[in-house]
Amino acid sequence: MLKRKATRVALAILLSTVAGSALAQDKVKLTFLFDNGEATVKAAEALAAAFEAKNPNIDIETESRPGGGDGDNIVKTRLATGEMTDVFLYNSGSLFQAINPVQNLVDVTDAPFQANVIDSFKSVVTGTDGKVYGVPILTAMGGGILYNKKIYAELGLTVPKSWAEFMANNEKIKAAGKTAVIQTFGDTWTSQLFVLGDFYNVQAAVPTFAADYTAGTAKYASTPAAMKGFERQEEVFKAGYLNEDFAAATFADGVTKIATGEGAHYPMLTFAVGNIKELAPENINDVGFFAIPGDDAASNGLTTWMPAGLYIAKTTQHPEEAKAFLAFVASTEGCDVQTAAIGATGPYLIKDCTLPTDVPPVVSDMLPYFQEGGNSAPALEFLSPIKGPALEQITVEVGSGIRSAADGAALYDEDVKKQAQQLGLPGW
Repeated sequence: MLKRKATRVALAILLSTVAGSALAQDKVKLTFLFDNGEATVKAAEALAAAFEAKNPNIDIETESRPGGGDGDNIVKTRLATGEMTDVFLYNSGSLFQAINPVQNLVDVTDAPFQANVIDSFKSVVTGTDGKVYGVPILTAMGGGILYNKKIYAELGLTVPKSWAEFMANNEKIKAAGKTAVIQTFGDTWTSQLFVLGDFYNVQAAVPTFAADYTAGTAKYASTPAAMKGFERQEEVFKAGYLNEDFAAATFADGVTKIATGEGAHYPMLTFAVGNIKELAPENINDVGFFAIPGDDAASNGLTTWMPAGLYIAKTTQHPEEAKAFLAFVASTEGCDVQTAAIGATGPYLIKDCTLPTDVPPVVSDMLPYFQEGGNSAPALEFLSPIKGPALEQITVEVGSGIRSAADGAALYDEDVKKQAQQLGLPGW
């Protein structure tokens, strides 16, 4: 009797071990790479956890990378060497074109989840073959100026609609002994906003600039309206408006400074509201937003950015499971997971996704630009496949007084030329 019982116990253990081994073999592991911004990390990990809860047969292993040029190099190197994760988050628009999507990514044009994606996004993740390669993750953004509402109230300032009004505000802020403009060149990618965020004003002055630029017939250095972004960055530096630690300060420093009133203005994309919620949540209602002003207050408008894309590397061994993850992200449930993780940071480009009514001031200040009758235009990188990789280094130099605006614009034109030739564009 004891022998039979021992045999049954041993058999049960054996069967349990075999079953457990089979279950382990049946479980698929997906790898997921994204940038290391605080808000991105929180949203990406929340999406991975929620997806795993719905799909117990799939594990997602998450990994973060730097932002800016360092992150670009990691993405391009991994794709080139066949070592990319199954799924990864990366830019849409011109930088998307630079990673050779036709060669490196899985075509998801006909995937059922594309029915949920707003068409305007599909255009910025479409390869040269006309195929769609991604879905949006996170939200659309505006590129402009975050401002501290308490400083504005204290000094009796109003939101500027022209560059002259903006500079007048800066002078009053400086006279009050405060930092007028925060810059964070310790993270070089943050240096580009005065140039890139000014594109609404460029297009208003030269409506054909994007097409002419792509064709190689319009240059920054020889187009006065396009030069102004470089010139204004130089002007702000020369006026002595920057924080003392601008050369070493990081993006996280900038977000904290604008939220806590250590500075009045921070040129930045509106996604930073998620970082404010993470780094200075008690100050989230102290930060507002406005578009980078141009010459004419009557034509004030916002340069807008499409969300990042979520892509599947062609080297994946689990394309169906990866597509299931994209389907989850491109759903109303995926939107809700992101909102719960980092708050409402802007409009989603997924159909039927909604925002809470009590959005932070940064978001409520931005939304009217997107709405009917609002003035907005896509950033140049969504209208042209060309964006030179050295812009963030050039704008650091111009913004630090190392290089003149004219030299910076001319150098960027050369950088752009190399990129256009690599893409094989005619006219270059």
